[in-house]
Amino acid sequence: MGSIAVDTVNDPRQPFGLPAGSVRGFLSVLICGFFWIVLLVPGEAAKPLLAHFFLLSLVFMAFASSPSLQDPRHAVLPWFFRAIFVGVSIAVVGYAWYLHPDQIQSRLTPDPAEFKEWWMTFVGCMVGGFGAGLLIRLIFGRTNPIYLVIRSWLSVVGMVMLVIELAIFLGIAGGDAVKMNEFLRWWQAVEVVVVSAYFGTRS
Repeated sequence: MGSIAVDTVNDPRQPFGLPAGSVRGFLSVLICGFFWIVLLVPGEAAKPLLAHFFLLSLVFMAFASSPSLQDPRHAVLPWFFRAIFVGVSIAVVGYAWYLHPDQIQSRLTPDPAEFKEWWMTFVGCMVGGFGAGLLIRLIFGRTNPIYLVIRSWLSVVGMVMLVIELAIFLGIAGGDAVKMNEFLRWWQAVEVVVVSAYFGTRS
């Protein structure tokens, strides 16, 4: 039996009709944006928040296990996001190393106080969100309309929350990030749940 051509661009099973992997690629670029800002802004106070490290771990897990890497049928857009993710990250790290090599390690190290207070919360949010997304996929199946709607909404909410937080983070990155309020911590906790759930539905 010959192989059946799959139209991943117009396939309703793909969020927004985009090629498989495009939404994860866009989410990955947004997540990496936090670290690019930290490495490029002047001053010594800039530091990624703990939730960003949990989000970045989702990116690495997704790209390490993505079957689309070996699928010759998938389109250019996912690879474009991968190129941005890898290429810009290398360029930013290289430029930051050139500007202030003594600050790279400290800038990419979570705040000890935040780690002590919030790491269990974020671990629970990531594991719970990813598990919930995986459970949704197992219960409904990949082609069920309910599953497709839930997955699409998770991607939309996750992207909106990341964009809003990225704008806030960009506004305070050059100042005193320690003064981030309690509301934003819980915003990040919900954000980790939503993004983890989306990655769970795509696992």
